[in-house]
Amino acid sequence: MPSNESSENVVEHVVEETEVEKRLDHWLATQYPEHSRSQWQKLISAGSITINGQTVKPSHKLSLGECLSGPFPKPVIAEIPPAREIDLDILYEDELIVVLNKQANLIVHPGKANYGGTLANALVHHFEKLSGAGGAHRPGIVHRLDRDTTGVIVIAKDNKTHDHLSAQFADRTVEKEYRAFVWGRLEFDCDFIETHIRAHSKNREKMVVCGPDPEARIAQTQYEVLERFKDITYIKLLPKTGRTHQLRIHMQHLGHAIVADRLYRGQSNLLLSYVIGSKEHLKEDAVLIERQALHAYRLQIEHPGTGERMEFIAPFPADMQRTLDALEKYSRS
Repeated sequence: MPSNESSENVVEHVVEETEVEKRLDHWLATQYPEHSRSQWQKLISAGSITINGQTVKPSHKLSLGECLSGPFPKPVIAEIPPAREIDLDILYEDELIVVLNKQANLIVHPGKANYGGTLANALVHHFEKLSGAGGAHRPGIVHRLDRDTTGVIVIAKDNKTHDHLSAQFADRTVEKEYRAFVWGRLEFDCDFIETHIRAHSKNREKMVVCGPDPEARIAQTQYEVLERFKDITYIKLLPKTGRTHQLRIHMQHLGHAIVADRLYRGQSNLLLSYVIGSKEHLKEDAVLIERQALHAYRLQIEHPGTGERMEFIAPFPADMQRTLDALEKYSRS
């Protein structure tokens, strides 16, 4: 069991976007499963684990940029088994960072339900050097995308680079742009959405929009309409905060859920016949997309080594392009 007898054993960790809103005791138990949640709760209650130098309760919800200090084990990258079968689409690479175009159906880092086939496992196979600042199960991973969200994601090769990138996300100097197809016709060509968001009380996989609440956090999103079709709108999404499922829950809140978002819409695909409006002349109906139609299109960061402002764009995956082509051909408003 970790102990606080020696300050030499104290490790610091800065909370990243992937960890925001998680309970401290739960995060520690997940990050370091060799110790039980109750053991971590005792350490937190005893003041051995602190947030920004202050004692907190085990139920404390993590905030972006907070500094955790405590006698928890240092990350061990070797714990992650490599995944040779997962190919990576590399947009950019140098001695400090890697920028990828993440594919759909790929979890970013291991969890209890999936320990092997994740992006983290693929990173361990493809790269000899990765940061450990994010924890033992997150080699190189600075931020995350949902399993079925595609697009730009940046990876750090060492801890100094990781900390520099994490600070940019915490300070909101990173620019992120997503592209999405949403149901219906949005009233405005552009708008700014600001709500409180918290975890669903019954379904912990989901988030909900709520009023001011101790468990909730402010979420801000700007959107712009790119093209209107008969029953679907193609939009640009510019998140100003980085809450879990923020874009998906914000569009659902407006009454324009993201196309094929099974979690927030209960519908898991878009068929060609729907876009055409008929099956009459189709020999076989085609599935255009069968996961939420959300793509992390652009990411702009300051390079951790040179200070240069860099922009990375991830081309549309086949299913998003297929959807756009079908809409432009058959569903002009």
